[in-house]
Parts: sequence; structure tokens; C-alpha cells
Amino acid sequence: MALSGLQINKLLPKTNCKECGSDTCLAFAMKLAAKKASLSECPYASDEAKEILGADSEPPVKTIQVGEAKIGGETVLYRHEKTFINQTLLAVNIDDTDPDAEKVIETVKDYILVRVGEELTVDALCITQKSSDDAAFAELVGKAAAARPVIIRAATEGAAEAAAAKAKDTHSVLAGVTEANAAQMLGLAEANGLALAISGKDIDEVVTLGQKLSSDGFTAILMDLNAQSPAQQFQLNTIVRRGAIKYGNKALGYPTIAFINTGDELKDTVSAVQEINKYGGVVVLPTFDPAQMTSLMTLRQNIFTDPQKPIQVEPKVYPIGEPDENSAVFVTTNFSLTYFIVSGEIENAGISAWLVLPECEGMSVLTAWAAGKFSGAQIAKAVQEYELESQVKTRSLTIPGYVAQISGELEEGLPGWKILIGPQEASDIESYIKAMLSK
Repeated sequence: MALSGLQINKLLPKTNCKECGSDTCLAFAMKLAAKKASLSECPYASDEAKEILGADSEPPVKTIQVGEAKIGGETVLYRHEKTFINQTLLAVNIDDTDPDAEKVIETVKDYILVRVGEELTVDALCITQKSSDDAAFAELVGKAAAARPVIIRAATEGAAEAAAAKAKDTHSVLAGVTEANAAQMLGLAEANGLALAISGKDIDEVVTLGQKLSSDGFTAILMDLNAQSPAQQFQLNTIVRRGAIKYGNKALGYPTIAFINTGDELKDTVSAVQEINKYGGVVVLPTFDPAQMTSLMTLRQNIFTDPQKPIQVEPKVYPIGEPDENSAVFVTTNFSLTYFIVSGEIENAGISAWLVLPECEGMSVLTAWAAGKFSGAQIAKAVQEYELESQVKTRSLTIPGYVAQISGELEEGLPGWKILIGPQEASDIESYIKAMLSK
């Protein structure tokens, strides 16, 4: 029978040292009960706690570190049950024979997509050996490792050894590990602080190899399921995740890695989308395409956002551009996507303005209005609490067109203010501003 968080807490040292990453031992115990943490994260766990809790406290899918990020650690099959924890990592492959290899490394290193206030970057680089020059391959791995964690796909044992040394302590990954070379690859991984991506002709071979490595005490494992089609990949990913979470099969409790290269960019994108949606740990794309990467990052951000906790920004008055006391005033909710879209459209219109965000618990305009979180009274209260009247001389405030019906209530709450009805769609804000300025 699984222990509750309170029962687990009785077995912990109760020092509240925070070295496990939680503020208190009780908070850590709750994570253990939810299988979102491992007892090994507590440096002062007693022998009694280790004996009673042991491996049962670990998440059903092992947490693996790749660079600064983590994969695995999941406890549910569907995000609405709790949420997904560690997002699928996106990596880009570079062949060592590519004359522009170093340029691609720099391009990937510099690539940043900013969406709803979050900076999104490519998580890893995959260096694949196609040449016979082991030394040159290792040098390229070293240059890649200076930019991102590396997935090393060496063609020879000598190249693997040289490349592993170049990526030492970067939490990179040695790929192409099979029964034939497992002993040597294990030694390289342990010596250099790397994870291993294991593969085989079928899932049984992969599982057997994983069991052999874990019996030797090595668990930094990713599974390359080597599917022959997207349909088979979907099936295998589901079998692995369901087996680990629903049936507690520890042999299946490792994150996966998928090397995608269909020869068709659209099919590559579809396969990557499937990995993000259905349990992929790492996705390696054959080339770097900014348009493709933007789409995948946007999808990933949506999938790995907690559906029970809307993303939101701090409710307050935001300056857009360099507003002064005579600048226009707009209002919207503190849902992150709404804020960034509206603020972006105001900037595109070429003006500076004030943007008022009441506390709406991260809901969109219509959702907040329907829930009673975006009323005239609440907007008026926010304007007063933020002391906006002392910052501006203007007494006109634009509200979203979808909630025009609250204008009367808002005017009653803000005597002396003129309430303007803005457009319903954010894309029309620029034309609305130009029309307003022309009057």
C-alpha cells in the first residue's frame, strides 16, 4: 500500500535544509507521495527511510538530466490528470561531413524564440559521424558541447572514446549503445558523466539491455525504440509509458529518444509533433529549420503548460513603449497570451500607452467576464489600487469590444473617466488606434 505524504514525512530527517530543492521536509514528502521526486534527492535520508521507501518513492519514469534540462519523471498518462512535468527536448542533427557544421552550431546557439514571456531555445545538438576521421569528429563534438549538450553518434569505438572526453561533465548522451558495445560505452559514460541511449532490433532487445545496465547500477538510460513507421513509434511509445505508469514495469521506466529523418520535411514535422504529443523524451531533427522549430516549440509549450493553472502575468499597470501622463490607457486581463498579444499590437501601432491588468486569475477576456472576474467594478477597483489617476492626466480608458456591456458599470466606478469600446480582436487594435488618433 502506498504511503501518504504525512506518513513519509515521519521517516524524513525534518531538518528543512532545502538541499533537496523543496522548502520543507513535508513538501518533499508530498512530492515523494506523488512520485515526483526520488528519495535519493535527500542527502540526510536515514537507512530506515531508504529501507521502507526505497525504489517505491521514485517516479515510474526515471528522471534523466540532459544538459541543464530534465526528461522523464512523469507520473501520469494524460496531462489533465495532473500535468506533464519535463518537456520533450528538441535537438538538431549535424553530420561531421557537413562543411557548414560549425556555422550551424552557432546558428542553433543563437536561436531564441520569445513566446508569452518565455525564451525558448534548441535543447541539444546531435553530432553524427559520417567520416572516417575520429579526431575531427571528436573536435566537432567538443565545439558543439560548448554550445549545447550533445547526442554523440559515433561510428567507431575510438571516435566514441575521444568524443566522450570532449563532452565530459556536460550531461550529454552517448547514442548507438547495443549489446555488442554496451560494456565499453558504459565505461565511457561513467567516466565522463554521460547518459546512454540504448537501441536494439526490437523493444525486447532494448528492454533486456536496459535491465542489464541497471543491474550494474547505471540508470541514466534513454531508449531508442527504432520504430519503422510513425504508427509503430506511436504504439511503442504508448506501450512503454503505459507499462511504466499503469503497470509499474520498471524495465520500461526510461524516457525515449527518437532520431527523425524521413527525407521529407513535412513528414519529419508530423513525426516530431507525434513525439511531443505522445511521450517522446528527446526528438532529434535532421536539420535546423527556424519555421519548423517555431511550430514545434509553440506546440510543446502548449502541451507542457499545466492545463489546471492558466499562465498569467502579474496584475498591475504596464508601460508599453515610453508612455507619459498624456498617453492612452487600455485594459485587458492578466492571461499571459492575451497580455503579450495586446501589448504587441499596441507597439505595432507605433504609440506608447499604459496597459492595465486587473487580477483575473490568468483567464482570457470572455472567460474572465463569464466567471465574474472581469467586471466594471473590478476594473475600477484595480485602477484605483494601482493609483493610475496620479500617473496620467488622460481620463479615457479603452476596454475590449467583447465586454462592451461593462462600460456603464465602469463609468460609475470611475467618475470623470470616459470609457471607450475597443475592437473585439487584438489584430484590429492597430487600425483602432490609428482611427482614434485621427479624431
